[in-house]
Amino acid sequence: MGTLKLKSLSFNIFLIALLVCPFSIRTCHARQGKQYWPMPNKYFPTSMNNYNFAPEKISGDNSAIFNVLDYGAKGDGRADDTKAFEAAWEAACKVKASTITVPSGSVFLVKPISFSGSGCQPDIVFQLDGKIIAPTDSGSWGSGLLQWIEFAKHDGITIKGKGIIDGQGSVWWNDSPTYYPTDDFTYNSSEDLQTESNSGKLPNTKPTALRFYGSNGVTVTGITIQNSPQTHLKFDDCTNVQVFSVGVSSPESSPNTDGIHLQNSQDVVIYNSNLACGDDCVSIQTGCSNVYIHNVNCGPGHGISIGSLGKDNTRACVSNITVRDVKIQNTLTGVRIKTWQGGSGSVQNVMFSNIQVSEVKTPIMIDQFYCDKSKCANESSAVAVSGINYINVKGTYTEKPVHFACSDSLPCTGVSLNTIQLNSVQESEHLSGPFCWEAYGELETATVPPIDCLKTGKPSGATVQSKSDYC
Repeated sequence: MGTLKLKSLSFNIFLIALLVCPFSIRTCHARQGKQYWPMPNKYFPTSMNNYNFAPEKISGDNSAIFNVLDYGAKGDGRADDTKAFEAAWEAACKVKASTITVPSGSVFLVKPISFSGSGCQPDIVFQLDGKIIAPTDSGSWGSGLLQWIEFAKHDGITIKGKGIIDGQGSVWWNDSPTYYPTDDFTYNSSEDLQTESNSGKLPNTKPTALRFYGSNGVTVTGITIQNSPQTHLKFDDCTNVQVFSVGVSSPESSPNTDGIHLQNSQDVVIYNSNLACGDDCVSIQTGCSNVYIHNVNCGPGHGISIGSLGKDNTRACVSNITVRDVKIQNTLTGVRIKTWQGGSGSVQNVMFSNIQVSEVKTPIMIDQFYCDKSKCANESSAVAVSGINYINVKGTYTEKPVHFACSDSLPCTGVSLNTIQLNSVQESEHLSGPFCWEAYGELETATVPPIDCLKTGKPSGATVQSKSDYC
C-alpha cells in the first residue's frame, strides 16, 4: 500500500512538472537562467562540421529585452534615433545575456555611434530586424570618421536578425550633391521634424559601415549590409569570430567597398554568405591566423584576397588560411595574395580548395609587386610567401588564368597546383597564358592550360633575409 501511494505521488509530481514546463525540459531550464550552446565551444567549434549553426541563447526573461522604440526611437527614417539607441544600449549593457531589439517594419536614422563593451555584462545580443540607415549630410560626420557603427571591447556579442544596415554610400562614391532635402531631418525635444539645412561637402575619410574592435566571441548572422561608404564589415583585433548567412551588397563601381575585412584577428569562420561589392569580397590583412572561409558566393568585386601586405616597409604576418567551396563570378581576381616591395614578415600555410570561377579576369594570382600608385620604388626586401596550395580550381577567365609575380630577392616557395582547369571565355587578342616569375613549387597533376613556367627545386642566389624579418 505504501509503495502504491509513493508511485501515485511520483506520478502527480510528474504531471505538475508538465504543467509548469509544458514546452520542454529545455525551456524549463532556460527559465532557471541556464543557457544552452549546441557547439562544443561557445564561440568557436572544435570541429569544422559544426559550423552550420550559431550559438543559441535561450532566455524566458522578458525584462532582459530592450526595444529601441521604448527608449524614444521613432523609426520613421527621418527622425534622429541615435540617442534612443544609446539609451537602450546603456540599459541592456547592465544585464548579462540581454537583448537589444531593433524591430521590423521601421527605418531608423542613426548617426555615428559606438556600442562600447567596457563595463558591460557579457553575451549581449543585438537583434536587428528593422532597417538602420546612415545620415547623408556632412554635419553628421564632422571632419571624418573611420566607422559608422562600432562594437568595441566585448566579451560575447551577437548581431543577428533579418534586418538591413544601409550606409547610403552613393553620396560618398559620386560627385553628386551630398545634400538631399527629402531625406535629411533632425528630431528635437519637441518632437518636431525639421529640415536640416546643410549643403557642406562630405569629408574625404569614408567610414566603414559596421566595425568590431577588440572583442572576443563575435557572431554576425542573418543581416544584410549594403551601400557602405567604404568597407561593409570589419573586424579589428578580434578573436573567435563567426560570420554566416550574411549578405553584402553594393555596386561593382563603388570604390573600396570591401565586403568583409579582417585585421589582427584570429580564429575566424565565414560561411554561407553572399558578398557583392566594389572591392575584395573578403580581405585578409596582417595579424590574421586560423581563418576558415567556405560556401561563400563572391561577385561582383575583386575576389578573395590576402593583403595587400607590407606597405611602407611594414612587417606583416598571415598564416593558416583556408578558402574552400566558394563560387567567384565576374570579379577582377579569384583567389589572390598581394604584397608590397620593401615589406617583411610572411604569408604561410594557405589552402585554396574547390574554387569555382566564372568570367574572372585572373582566377589565381600572387603579386609581390603590388602597387596602387602610379609608380612604386623597387626594393629588395619582401614579405615571404610559402606553402600556398591550390586544389581543384575550375571555371572560366577573361584575361589570364594564372599570374605568379614573386620577389627577385625572396621568391615564392612551396606553391602546389592540383586539378587546375581554367578555360578562356572566348578567343581574344587580349588573352595571355600563365605567367610565372620567381615562383617555385610543384605541379601535382596536369593543368589546363599547361602551367610550365613554375620552377622546381629551391631558389638559389636569392637574398636571405634575417630570421627576425619572418613571423
